[in-house]
Amino acid sequence: MSNVYDNILGLIGNTPLVKLNTVTKEIPAKVYAKLESYNPGHSTKDRIALHIIENAEKKGLLKEDSVVVETTSGNTGFSLAMVCIIKGYKCILAVSDKTKAEKIAYLKALGATVYICPANVPANDPRSYYEVAKRIAAETPNSVYINQYFNELNVDAHYQTTGPEIWEQTEGKITHLFACTGTGGTLSGSAKFLKEKNPNIKIIGVDADGSILKSYHETGEIHKEDVHPYQIEGMGKNLIPSALLFDKVDEFVRVNDEMSAYRTREIALKEAIMGGYTTGAVTQGLIQYAQSHELTENDFVVMIYPDHGSRYITKVYSDKWMEEQGFINNCFHNYDEVFKTEFIK
Repeated sequence: MSNVYDNILGLIGNTPLVKLNTVTKEIPAKVYAKLESYNPGHSTKDRIALHIIENAEKKGLLKEDSVVVETTSGNTGFSLAMVCIIKGYKCILAVSDKTKAEKIAYLKALGATVYICPANVPANDPRSYYEVAKRIAAETPNSVYINQYFNELNVDAHYQTTGPEIWEQTEGKITHLFACTGTGGTLSGSAKFLKEKNPNIKIIGVDADGSILKSYHETGEIHKEDVHPYQIEGMGKNLIPSALLFDKVDEFVRVNDEMSAYRTREIALKEAIMGGYTTGAVTQGLIQYAQSHELTENDFVVMIYPDHGSRYITKVYSDKWMEEQGFINNCFHNYDEVFKTEFIK
């Protein structure tokens, strides 16, 4: 029987590549988006959750009644909780207080125990979600700490799956890969595979305004003055993850909250793709890159769209939230026409 699976984990991977026709029409290159929301957990993190957990099983690290512990901005947590349900493990997650209430509700619906930690503290602060997860793992018997930021299997999952998929889907014609960087695993693993196939492929990382990754790539030093609060979840960092292979990245582009939010909404309105906040961020990164680099009709650009917009309904897809940030007046000059709501009296 075709398209029949023993459980939901069989649906992970082999996500589609879709051409953008409107948002990037000013860019002469062919532009495609890899829709990772087609994974069963609706994000690219399904790939690493399954890969890391199955690797731990092979090594005998996970046994009956084991506990999986991790730091997450949401998506990795969803994926781990999903895999743990099927595998029979308990899941404990530490998230930052930037995480919206609906994401936390989603994690709890999947049976995860959730610890909420302050976002705007140094990574080594005992209250940070990194340190809280480490402490919980150390104090919990029969537990495994996933440690996605410093786990080489994060990179390997995408080297084994995402990179080969993109190469096959583009028939080896890809010239540029764009992806947002959080842990760095998606970009690094895909880049590692693609560079082996063709070292001339340009790998572009998209970083958040408020993160240190772009400047670290350019200088090899951490610039603490770059760090400030920002709204985009799941990208940028105030630490250097070893899962981000800087030598595989040709260039970083830094994007801000406002333009990333605008692009996210624009993609939904003009391409009918409901992507997450990072969908807008990576698209804004491409648009900024195209303003300073010559892209031609012979170029074949792939952007990785990491997750689904349903997780951002009370954030970037909320008119109220957009207005509170001051984004509506600045970006959507025809707001009343674009987002029209009629009430029947």
